[in-house]
Amino acid sequence: MKSVTPRPSGPEVVGALYHANVPSTILYCSDTLRPRRVDTHFSAEAAQVGELGGRIALIDHDALLSGDVAAAVARVPEGLGPTWYRGWMIPPDRYEELAAAVERRGAHLVTTSAMYRGAHELPGWYRELSGLTPASAWTPTPPGVVPSDRQLLDLVSALPAGEGMVKDYVKSRKHEPDACLIPDISDVEQLRAVVSRFVERQDTDLVGGIVLRHREEFRTLDGRVAELRTWWVDGELATSGPHPDTPGATGDPDLGRLAEAVRRLDRRFVTVDLAQRVDGVWRVIELGDGQVSDFPAEGDMTPLLSALLAAP
Repeated sequence: MKSVTPRPSGPEVVGALYHANVPSTILYCSDTLRPRRVDTHFSAEAAQVGELGGRIALIDHDALLSGDVAAAVARVPEGLGPTWYRGWMIPPDRYEELAAAVERRGAHLVTTSAMYRGAHELPGWYRELSGLTPASAWTPTPPGVVPSDRQLLDLVSALPAGEGMVKDYVKSRKHEPDACLIPDISDVEQLRAVVSRFVERQDTDLVGGIVLRHREEFRTLDGRVAELRTWWVDGELATSGPHPDTPGATGDPDLGRLAEAVRRLDRRFVTVDLAQRVDGVWRVIELGDGQVSDFPAEGDMTPLLSALLAAP
C-alpha cells in the first residue's frame, strides 16, 4: 500500500490558500450547531487527517441538500486544488452541483460526478461485478410510481426462480421484510404487494428506479447478514474489516477476481461489501462510493487515510 509523508499540520480547518499536486485536502460536513467545526460523527477521522499531514475544509450538508449550493461551499477556501469528500450521503444530482460549486472556487473533487453516480447506483457497477453478486434487473421509475405488472414480470424473467428482494438504485429496506423480501418472484400479486410497500415507504427518497435481486442464503450474525467491508483507492485495496452493521463479522475471502473487477470500473474511491453464502462462497452485496461509506467506530483508519492523502 502507498504511504504518505506527513507535512507539518494540525487538525484545524484550512483557512488559507493551499496548492498541491495530490488531493491532500478532505472536505467534511460541518456541525449543524457549530458550523466552524467538523460534524461530530467525523471529528476523530478529521483530526487524524491533520495528524497525517493532510488538510480539511468544511461544507454545509444541510444547505447542499436544500439547494443552497453557494451557502454549502461558503467555507471552502479559494484555490484549494484537488480534494476528496468524506461525509453524509449526497444524492447524485446534488453531488454534481457540489462539484461545480467547488470548481468555481478553484478546487475540484477527485471523484467526478460520473464516478460518484457510477459507484453510488447499482446500474453503474453491476455489469463489471455481475459474476460476483446476486443476479439483478432494474427499471427506471420516479418516486411514488409502482412499475406495471408487465414491467415487473419482465424484470423477473431475467432472474433465477425462487426468492427475491426489492431495492432502489441505492438502498433497500432490509430491516422491513414486508417491504423488501419476496418469497416467490413468480407470484405477481405477491411481487406487486412487496414492491408497492417499498415504493410507498421510500416516498421521495426513492433513487433511480426499482431493482429486483435474486435472494441468496448468507451466513448471519445476531440475526443480520455477516458482512465485511473492503476499501479501494485507485483499484488497490487500502484496508478491510467488518461492516459497521456487523462489527463482529470475520472472514478471509480471496479478493483476486474482485480486485480485477474494481480496476475495470475505473472509480477513484469505492467500498465493496461482501458476505459468505451458506455454501462457503463469498459474494458482493453492494458497491458504494467510499466518500459516503461509514467506517467502523473501532477500526483503524490510518491505512485508508494514508492511501487517500497519497493518491496521485
